[in-house]
Amino acid sequence: MSRDYILLEVKNLKKYFSVRRGILRRVVAHVKAVDGIDMYIKEGETLGLVGESGCGKTTIGRTILRLIEPTSGQILYRSKKLAGSGEEYREVRIDSASHKLLKSFRRDMQIIFQDPYSSLSPRMAVGTFVGEPLLVHRVAKGSEVDDRVRDVFSMVGMKPEHMKRYPHEFSGGQRQRIAIARALVLGPKLIVADEPVSALDVSIRAQVLNLLEDLQQKLGLTYLFIAHDLSIVRHISSRVAVMYLGKIAELAKTEELFSNPKHPYTEALMSAVPIPDPDYKLGRIILRGDVPSPMNPPSGCYFHPRCRYAEEICKTEAPSYRSLGGEHFVTCHFADSLNLQPVLMG
Repeated sequence: MSRDYILLEVKNLKKYFSVRRGILRRVVAHVKAVDGIDMYIKEGETLGLVGESGCGKTTIGRTILRLIEPTSGQILYRSKKLAGSGEEYREVRIDSASHKLLKSFRRDMQIIFQDPYSSLSPRMAVGTFVGEPLLVHRVAKGSEVDDRVRDVFSMVGMKPEHMKRYPHEFSGGQRQRIAIARALVLGPKLIVADEPVSALDVSIRAQVLNLLEDLQQKLGLTYLFIAHDLSIVRHISSRVAVMYLGKIAELAKTEELFSNPKHPYTEALMSAVPIPDPDYKLGRIILRGDVPSPMNPPSGCYFHPRCRYAEEICKTEAPSYRSLGGEHFVTCHFADSLNLQPVLMG
């Protein structure tokens, strides 16, 4: 694949959080929230990112946007380095030139947070803080700001008179539309959507998902869509990455992943999805044990303590993240030989 079509790429991205204890607050351990991620997002596509709570999905999104500093690795945006490699367990320092470079990219990269209410200032009218990025980046001023805010409000299905109201005067779905408007106001290319519909009612979820798809078609947006609901991810994503304990277990085109999973964890996740058919007998796969601690992950393959296909090599040797052909990548020693069964999803 030509690199010209890759909007964003991460290489061996790591984010470790220090655990400090004692009077002197010495570092005694590290939480390996993101532990060596390689992936890319093509221009105009939606890459779904799924996994259990605590697997590092949100940390990846915020690290890509530099809301959290990476421990090491590279973040490349249109072949321009946004985060350079550094020593393990040490944050990458940003000098003044890097700050200037990063600010120039803020217009192109925005985020939609999971909880629309906590991400909106209760003391400001919604039109004011939706237009605030235009002033910070000196894109518009005066009446131009109001005009631009009216335009994005119209795009997301809000009325101009809503601009003077406060967040508590809106429903959850309306607040999320306002959060989407704020992400759109600078005309970004990439949007990190961090579980944007998980806090909404089912009927409102469909409306917001359809809105995101319409905006993508109209504006040529690229999404990193973080979620835990596989049915939603299948509906909206071009490709899907499955995460487990800070690593990518499997990444493939959406239909390829659902019809031909190659990692045991992907198979187990799919089996947990309820099927809207009373005559269908769910072949649920119950994973043994609990998710290991990211402070002390298992040796070898991180998934081996819970994997029903694990063998001796899985306990001692970490599998490489490798391609199975095309755009199908997996981290499993036996991906070529396992006959995993997909679960039918309505």
